[in-house]
Amino acid sequence: MSGESFTTAAAGGPRIGFFGLLGHGNLGNDGSLEAFLAFLGKSYPDAEIDFLCSGPEVVEARYGLPATRMNWNRDEYSTASSLRSVALKGIGKIVDFFWTASWVRRHDVVVVPGMGVLEGGLPLRWWGFPYSLLLLTAAGRLVGTKVALVSVGANSSGRRMTRRVFTLAARLAYYRSFRDQLSKDAMRATGLGIADDPVYPDLAFSLPIPEVRSVTPPGEPTTVGVGVMTYRGTEDDRDQGEEVFAEYLAKMTRFVDWLVGQGHRVRLLTGDHEDELASAAILAEVRARRPELDPSWVVDEPPRSLDELMEQMAAVDTIVATRYHNVVCALMLSKPTVSIGYAAKNDVLMADMGLAEFCQYIRTLDVDRLMSQYSALESRRDIVGPVMDERNAVNRRLIEEQYEVLTSQLFPQSAETLEGRS
Repeated sequence: MSGESFTTAAAGGPRIGFFGLLGHGNLGNDGSLEAFLAFLGKSYPDAEIDFLCSGPEVVEARYGLPATRMNWNRDEYSTASSLRSVALKGIGKIVDFFWTASWVRRHDVVVVPGMGVLEGGLPLRWWGFPYSLLLLTAAGRLVGTKVALVSVGANSSGRRMTRRVFTLAARLAYYRSFRDQLSKDAMRATGLGIADDPVYPDLAFSLPIPEVRSVTPPGEPTTVGVGVMTYRGTEDDRDQGEEVFAEYLAKMTRFVDWLVGQGHRVRLLTGDHEDELASAAILAEVRARRPELDPSWVVDEPPRSLDELMEQMAAVDTIVATRYHNVVCALMLSKPTVSIGYAAKNDVLMADMGLAEFCQYIRTLDVDRLMSQYSALESRRDIVGPVMDERNAVNRRLIEEQYEVLTSQLFPQSAETLEGRS
């Protein structure tokens, strides 16, 4: 998506900023951004765009647009190991308000493009990203910049203070939409008045889809895409994180080994650079168990973008995935999919695609049941495919509908200007 061209100096177009954990290695987050950039490239090619994000160097290199780090303290997300680092973190919390407000005031609109920015399930401290999001929306209210949370995810997990910070951040946003009803209900349960907030599909559903290759001919070994994650539990599991990860690795290794034993090739899939730890460990263990196995039967080639991930998925027959956007991409390609989710958002997504019975929760993963689910899904390949095709068409229409709403609510003056030029 880096081929889109935008201006970096004053050109009379809307001044649009993007905020989030972008360029940080999470392919789903970056994919949601690219979906929104594609919309802007078509509708607002004269827009002035920059970023306040967690990976500014990566973002600048990828898109050729200016990016600023999200926090004043460069070591904000590193563990404080000295009195000096602790002091810098404390000072940074104060400086970050002015740091964020200074950036926000230079924009007409700031967009938080998709992502699970209101989710507290994975290990998360309220003074980390939730606090940064609160500073963003508070600054928007203070300086008069429209801050839009677009097709974001939310849940009721996490500790009380984290939920309070998220709720206040959402309340101060100019525009909110949620990527599923579950997310909207989670925020409603916090007391947030969101009756009129719309629900639209995840932004990634509007990304270009690579050519889907045909299913492996009968008699040939089929290829299964197995999405893995470096999963260490939730905030409540911090002390047992390594044990949780080891248990997950053992189960997924057993499943991959079973697939190979059944005559299937396997392509390991990742959705975040951190997941390469899991995929490498599983690959090494399977090869240790089967030293005679041809290396081409279990492949680990970590993708560098969501586009590359979808290209890999296009070449497999069936997918078993954990990361939310791994599941999104699999469903976009209408691939028979089993979800091993770490949050209810996966289950909602799968149910919408007619695959509710092919879900499990990662902490209670039953490998024997997973084997049965996989076998059952293979037998229903011809049934589930058309259902996914229909839902994908609906999702794309709904996302286009949201872009029309955003045009009228966020960029009305620019829209009028563009009409005058045409």
